[in-house]
Amino acid sequence: MTTEMENQMPLDTLTPEALRDDVLRHLTFTLGKDAEHASLYDWRMALSRSLRDRIVGPWFASTRKAYAADAKRVYYLSLEFLIGRMLEDAAINLGIRDQAQAAMESLGVDFRALVEDEPDAALGNGGLGRLAACFMDSLATLGVPAYGHGIRYEHGLFRQRFEMGQQVETPEDWLTQEHAWEFERPEAAYEIGFKGEVDGDKWVPGESVVASAYDMPIVGWGGQWANTLRLWGAKPTTLFDLERFNRGDYAAAAEPEALARTISRVLYPDDTNYAGKELRLKQEFFLTSAALQDILRRYFDAHSNPRDLPKHVAIQLNDTHPAIAGPELIRLLMDKGLEFAEAADTAQATLNYTNHTLLPEALESWSTWLMGNILPRHMGLIERIDERHRRANPKRPTDVGIVKDHMVHMGPLAFIMAGKVNGVSALHTELVKKTVFADLHKLHPDRIVNQTNGITPRRWLKLANPALSTLITETIGAGWEADLERLEGLEPHLEDAGFVERFGTAKRANKETLSGWIAETCGVSVDPAAMFDVQIKRIHEYKRQLLNILETVSLWQQIHDDPNGDWAPRVKIFGGKSAPGYAVAKEIIHFINDVAETINDDPKTRDLLKVVYPPNYNVSMAEKLIPAADLSEQISTAGKEASGTGNMKFQLNGAPTIGTLDGANVEIREQVGAENFFLFGMTADESAARRRLPDHAKLAIDASPHLKSVLQLIAEGRFSPDDPARYHGLVERVWHHDYFLVASDFDSYAETQRKVDAVWSDRAAWHRMAARNTARAGFFSSDRTIRGYLNDIWSAKPAL
Repeated sequence: MTTEMENQMPLDTLTPEALRDDVLRHLTFTLGKDAEHASLYDWRMALSRSLRDRIVGPWFASTRKAYAADAKRVYYLSLEFLIGRMLEDAAINLGIRDQAQAAMESLGVDFRALVEDEPDAALGNGGLGRLAACFMDSLATLGVPAYGHGIRYEHGLFRQRFEMGQQVETPEDWLTQEHAWEFERPEAAYEIGFKGEVDGDKWVPGESVVASAYDMPIVGWGGQWANTLRLWGAKPTTLFDLERFNRGDYAAAAEPEALARTISRVLYPDDTNYAGKELRLKQEFFLTSAALQDILRRYFDAHSNPRDLPKHVAIQLNDTHPAIAGPELIRLLMDKGLEFAEAADTAQATLNYTNHTLLPEALESWSTWLMGNILPRHMGLIERIDERHRRANPKRPTDVGIVKDHMVHMGPLAFIMAGKVNGVSALHTELVKKTVFADLHKLHPDRIVNQTNGITPRRWLKLANPALSTLITETIGAGWEADLERLEGLEPHLEDAGFVERFGTAKRANKETLSGWIAETCGVSVDPAAMFDVQIKRIHEYKRQLLNILETVSLWQQIHDDPNGDWAPRVKIFGGKSAPGYAVAKEIIHFINDVAETINDDPKTRDLLKVVYPPNYNVSMAEKLIPAADLSEQISTAGKEASGTGNMKFQLNGAPTIGTLDGANVEIREQVGAENFFLFGMTADESAARRRLPDHAKLAIDASPHLKSVLQLIAEGRFSPDDPARYHGLVERVWHHDYFLVASDFDSYAETQRKVDAVWSDRAAWHRMAARNTARAGFFSSDRTIRGYLNDIWSAKPAL
C-alpha cells in the first residue's frame, strides 16, 4: 500500500506552493484552525509538522538500513542536550529553508517572527550540552546509526532574570506548549528502582518510577539520514493511592506522582543540601538505567549472546553524570546469566567515557551512605569493581580507587569501567594523563586518547550567520557545509580588498541587528561602529568573568581621566548563568551588573564604553551574539578549561580570540597563526608554579597600579553606593584567595587589550584577520570529531 509519506514530493523539487498546501492542511486537520483565526503559534506548529513529515521518511529508512546491515550502533548518554530551536535547523538540513520562508510569506506570516516564536528546548546549561547537540547533528550528517539518550526535563535548567542586578531563577516554561518535534512512545517504558533491600544478587527496590520515552528525529545535512534523540520522562508506577485519597490524605496519596515529576522536572537541582544530592543521583541513575535497558532490549531483539554486545554496541558516557552505567550494565548482564567477572569485562568493552574537566570538585563523588541508601545493589557492585581492579593491578597506589574516605568517586569508576577515556583538546588530554588520572594512566597507558571537540557548521554558520554564509558560498561555492575544510578556499581572497570589504559589511549587518535587539532587550543604546567584545559562557571563577570586568573598570577609569585620548570604542557584552547554589559566581553577576549601571550612566565615557549583560543566555541568544562579535573572550586560567566550543563558534564567525593557552585555544592559535590570536597570561605550568608562590596575588597587586586602583574603587563602594561594603568579600578573595590567578594575569591581559585596540584602529587589517579566522576554522567541525570517535573509540562505521 502506498503511503502519503511515500507520495511526498522529493525535497529537491519541493515548491513553496506545495509546502504552503501542507501547512494549510496541518493548520486545519492537526490544529483545528482556519487561516483567518490562526495565531503565530498555530502557524509555527503547522509548519513544524509539515517539516517533521519530511524527516519521518529518511528516519524510517535509516532505521531499516541499520537493521538490515546489522550495523554497530552508537549510544550517546548525556544529562544535557542543548539543542536550541529546531524549526529553522531542520529546514536548513532538509535543504528547504527558502521554500519554507516563501510558503509562510505567501500566507502573510513573518517567517523570522515565526522562527523566534519557538521556545528553546531547556535541556542543557552550557558547552557540555551543546557539544552533545552538535554530535547528534554530525552523527546524522555522516550516516552513523546512533541514539542520543537524555532526560525530558519539564522545566530544564532555569530562566534567568535580574532583580537589582542579582540573578533570580524562575522555571523554564518550554513544555507549557506542545513540543512539535517529539513522538511519545508509551510502549518504550522501563521501571527504575531506588532504595529497598538486597539479598545476594537479588535487589527489591523500595520505590520506583517508570521511564517513558519521547523520540525526536535528528536529521543530518542533505536529509539523507536521521537518528533518534530519545528523552526519558518520569512517570509514576501507580497514579495515586486511592485508599489514602478517599481517607482525605491527599498529599500522601499523590507521593508516587510527586516522586516521578520531581525526577524529570529540573536540570541540575541545587545539590548543596542532602535532598538535592539525593535527587541528582536519582536523576543520573534514572537516565542511565532507562538507556541501558532500552539498549539491551534492542540488542536482544536481534542477538542472543550477551558476550557479543561490544561487537554491536558502543556506549559513550558524556562526563561522569552517567558513570553509574558501569555497575548498572553489570547488573543487567548478570540478570541475563553472566557471572560478575564476565559481565564486567563485557561492560568495559562496551562503555567509553569522555572527561570534560580537570577540576576535582567537578568529578562527581557521593557518600557511601547516600549511594548505599539510594542504590544498595550498585553500592555492592561498585565495591566489587574496585576490589577486582585492585587485585588485577597490584601496583595500584593505596590512595587510588573508587571507594575511599567513605566516598564513591565517579571519575575513577568511569575510567576503570571504560574501554577508552578521551579528553576533548590536545592540552586537556595531556593534563588528564598528568593530573586527575595520573596513577590510573600509568596502570593503563593506552586507555586515554584525545578527541578535540568540534561544532556543527550547519547550526553555527549556515543558520546563525546567513550574511557570512552567503558571502562564503558566492566566493568558494557550495559544499562547505558538510566539508568545512573547504573554507581554506577563502585564503586567496584575503588580499582582495573587495572581498575584505564585503566581509566587513556582513559583520556590520549582524552588529546592526544585534544593536536593535540589545536596545529592545536591555534598554541600552550601543553603536554598531564600536568593537563588540563578547564573553558568553557559564559563570565560573575559572572562566574568569571577574578578570574581564576588573579590566573593564580599569579601562573606564583611564577613559574617564582622559576622555579625549585615542580610545577604541567598545561594547563589553556578557552572557551566562550561575548555578543556583554558587554564591561566588552570583556575586560576580551582581558586580558586572552594578558596574554596567555605573559605566553606562557616565556622560564622560558612555560614547566610548558600554557594558551589556542580557539575561537568560541560551542557544538562541548565542545565535545573535556570536555572528556580531568582533572579539572573542576565552580567558580561563590556563590548565582549567578542558576545550571550549564557544571559542570555535566565534572563530568560525570571524571573531579573533583574546585568550590564554588553555583548552582548544592552543589548537585554534595553531590553526590561525600566532599573529591572528591575541595571547596573554601564564601557561598551565606557569600557573601551577605561581600558585605555589606565597602571597602571589598580593605581589601582583602591589606591582600593578591599575589593578590596585580598581580594587580600591570597589572597596570604597563606587559601584554599590547603597551598600559600600557589598563587594568587600570579592576584593578580599582577589587579595588573599586568588586560586584562579586573576591578579597575576591582570597586567598581561590589560596590555594585550591595548594591542587589540591598536589592530582595531586599522579596520581593513582587522577584517582581514577576522576573515582569516573563518578561513582556518575547518579543523573544528564536529564532523571531524565524530570521525575520530568512530576510528579511535567506537570501532564503528557510517551506514550511508
